[in-house]
Amino acid sequence: MGRHGWSAETRRWRLTALIGVGLTALALVVTVLTLPGKDGGSTAGTTPDGDKVHGTPARPPGAPDPRVGWGFTHTQYSADAGEPAAVERAESLLRDQPRPLPQIQHIMGWGAGNPEPVKGRYDFGAMDGRMDLIRATKGTPVVTLCCAPDWMKGGKSGSDNTNWSQASLETAPRPEHFDDYAALAATVAKRYPDVRHFIVWNEFKGFWNTTERRWDYEGYTRLYNLVYKALKKVDEKIQVGGPYLVMDSLDPRQTENASKTLSGPWGRLDQRPLDAFDYWNKNKDGADFVVVDGASYTEDDELLPDEFRATDKFTAVGRWLRERTGGLPLWWAEYYVEPGDSQDNRDDWSEAHRVAVHASGLMAMARGGATSGFYWNPQKRGAKGEKCAGCLWSPTQTAGGGRERPMLRLLARFADAFPPGTRYEKVSVADDDVPNVRVLADDKAVLVVNTLDRQISAQVDGKRFDMAGYEVKWLTR
Repeated sequence: MGRHGWSAETRRWRLTALIGVGLTALALVVTVLTLPGKDGGSTAGTTPDGDKVHGTPARPPGAPDPRVGWGFTHTQYSADAGEPAAVERAESLLRDQPRPLPQIQHIMGWGAGNPEPVKGRYDFGAMDGRMDLIRATKGTPVVTLCCAPDWMKGGKSGSDNTNWSQASLETAPRPEHFDDYAALAATVAKRYPDVRHFIVWNEFKGFWNTTERRWDYEGYTRLYNLVYKALKKVDEKIQVGGPYLVMDSLDPRQTENASKTLSGPWGRLDQRPLDAFDYWNKNKDGADFVVVDGASYTEDDELLPDEFRATDKFTAVGRWLRERTGGLPLWWAEYYVEPGDSQDNRDDWSEAHRVAVHASGLMAMARGGATSGFYWNPQKRGAKGEKCAGCLWSPTQTAGGGRERPMLRLLARFADAFPPGTRYEKVSVADDDVPNVRVLADDKAVLVVNTLDRQISAQVDGKRFDMAGYEVKWLTR
């Protein structure tokens, strides 16, 4: 499928992102005496007081808003490591944005180590570093509660036994350890009291019912409800959301597993995630916001009818979800508009093309009622000759890194212009320009995207102007 997740029954995993600092985490604090846990696993580098508050968290006054706005997700590499000057440059870049960006960090993988290698023994070293980065850049911290320590899913206990393979990481906790996972979630909430938003699990990973060829939505919902209750017990004001399903779509001609009601020129929704969503929505103990992810292209990597109009899928899915949840705030935890290769790399488009289609995707999510969306930051290590297509900043592992890239300019401007609570307005577009531009506006700003790879002269909101191929243009009103 070429995106973060599985394909069909065994979606392909974004392995390099999952590895995160896993290998590094195994080597942390090697000077600590290695002691056996109750089950014989090593406790090297761990501590029993995982719920001890880390650092100096600053909690905003008042009740948290379940609508956090538009931001990004930290992956394997981020601005918390690298050349000192580049790290400082990237931190300043994020800190100085006109509106602080919400930032997601997972508790295991994607830059974080194994949080509980042995039951009751914790290692939040890497996670602490990511939280320090989010705090330093004034971001709104969001935690995704994924993945699970090995001992919760049938693996070995011990800080030297973490299995960072694809097969292990895509395994959900076993039902007999759901309570343990909920307890871990509560520990995370106590350690980082400034985190007011938690997402439960990621893309139903490990929750596939092979026998019935459908999602194990009963199992996920049971885990979700236990985590929800555990977090609310820590602080009733904590905001919790799920189910983080992948809203896959199929070729319009396909009938097997295809929805009969949710379709468009972009394809037909796979009915199985819709069934899973309906079950969770009916049987959840509560939710403060709804989370999904998905790509504008089909499971066969087709962009229908083209890469820009394919993003209309986000609008259709968003409206479907909002209707069924009574208007709960809607988040897209991930969204993809450019198919990846076998290694999940997306570097075939020019940066201008990429930014233009992503702008169209953001517009489509907003039209569908989303108030929050997170860009999956494909940050690279920064090795010589290594591409960093779509990165928000140049890699901090190089001395000249940490500099703004086009995708960050788009994301930051969109987040500032269209925050939660925005009331969107219609604007006039000349008839002959309608097929060539995409537009989103409120009472102060108009975002215009040229969907063609050539220069055009467009008339929008009563103004005539030229646009370069794939140009993204902002107008003031």
